[in-house]
Amino acid sequence: MISDQRAPSRQHHGTAYEHMLEKVRYDGAYPTREKADDAVRLVLAGLGRQLTGDERVELAARLPLEAARILTAQIPDTQPLGGWAFVKDLAARTGASLATTRWDTGSVFSAVAAYAGPDLITRIVHRLPSGYALLFGRAELTQAA
Repeated sequence: MISDQRAPSRQHHGTAYEHMLEKVRYDGAYPTREKADDAVRLVLAGLGRQLTGDERVELAARLPLEAARILTAQIPDTQPLGGWAFVKDLAARTGASLATTRWDTGSVFSAVAAYAGPDLITRIVHRLPSGYALLFGRAELTQAA
């Protein structure tokens, strides 16, 4: 009976991850699901190296299980990267162009934002160094002196 109860949960999480991949594939205009999956894995692993604290835990709880595993499998860096440095780091890891990596980041962050909701994304953007608001499709607002 216990295994019967767990099977739908695994299926639900797998289906949720497939839905996330389809959103990324559609938003990013990727030709295949595999390309979307590559982008999701790259960007979520990168975000996992940047995000710490309650926001990391809360985001992982809201993402599909497979996406949460990718995010939380990473050890956060001791020196977080700004938004542009984040994109450059991902590009260097894959050998892709900066433009392609920026596109991948925006496509994945759009899906992440849909799962996280606006309040959590606001907290994440405030926790990370400058430059992430633009990656999440938001204006980068600065406070007046």
